Amino acid sequence: MYYVPDGTQFCGFYECSECGERFLDLKIAPKMVCPYCGEEPDMEIGPDEEMPEVIEAATLIDVIEGEEEVEKMDGLLSLALTGGDFDWL
Repeated sequence: MYYVPDGTQFCGFYECSECGERFLDLKIAPKMVCPYCGEEPDMEIGPDEEMPEVIEAATLIDVIEGEEEVEKMDGLLSLALTGGDFDWL
């Protein structure tokens, strides 16, 4: 699971069109590589190797602003992943 650090004021809320995962990330971009199913390319390839194709399947849904809002969204995503076990809140 991907979490943002405590005290984060600004982050992006993304959904992957390939695997359907939703996550928060400190980077804000219209599209990005999914940390669950995507693969960042290895830029140190040999001369005989083919450059891997970068698939930016995660789309920005919303920009979350404010420490309280980021904490709330992080908690909601964690709650969704744990299947409703909210005793840890």
